[in-house]
Amino acid sequence: MSMRMAVIVSRFNSEITEGLLAGALGALDESGLSKKEVTVVWVPGAFEIPVTAMRLAESGTYDAIICLGCLIKGDTMHFEYIAEATAHGIMDVALATTVPVSFGVLTTTTEEQAIQRSIPGPDNKGREAARAAVEMANVFQRLPSARGEDISE
Repeated sequence: MSMRMAVIVSRFNSEITEGLLAGALGALDESGLSKKEVTVVWVPGAFEIPVTAMRLAESGTYDAIICLGCLIKGDTMHFEYIAEATAHGIMDVALATTVPVSFGVLTTTTEEQAIQRSIPGPDNKGREAARAAVEMANVFQRLPSARGEDISE
C-alpha cells in the first residue's frame, strides 16, 4: 500500500533534531516508503510544530505526520510552557483532523539525555515516531472512513 508522510522538524537544537530526522527517514525507508512519498518541513522551533501539522493535515495529502523537536530544560519556566503547548497542540491536530500525528519531540532535562535519544540506533526517538506513524497510517487505512464507508481489506 502506498502512503504519504510529512515530517516536521524543529531547527532549534538542530544538532539533536537532525539526528531525530535521520532516524525517522531511516525507519520510513525500512518501511518501504520512497523519498517521493516523504515531505520534510523545517520550522523554527517546537512551538511552531502544531500549526504546521494542522496545515499539513488539513491539506488531505498525508496519511500521517511525524513531529520532531527537542526541548531541554533550562533555569526558567519557558521549557514547561513550550513543552505543554507543543504536546497539547500536536494532540489537538490529530483529534481535530483524524490524521495520525506522532510525537517525536524530546523533552529532556539535560543535553546528554537528548543526545542519547537522537543518536543512530534502536533508541532513536525519531525512528520510534516514524514507526508509530507508519503503524497508525496502516491502521487508519483499514478502518471505516469518517463517512462510514468500509475501506478495510
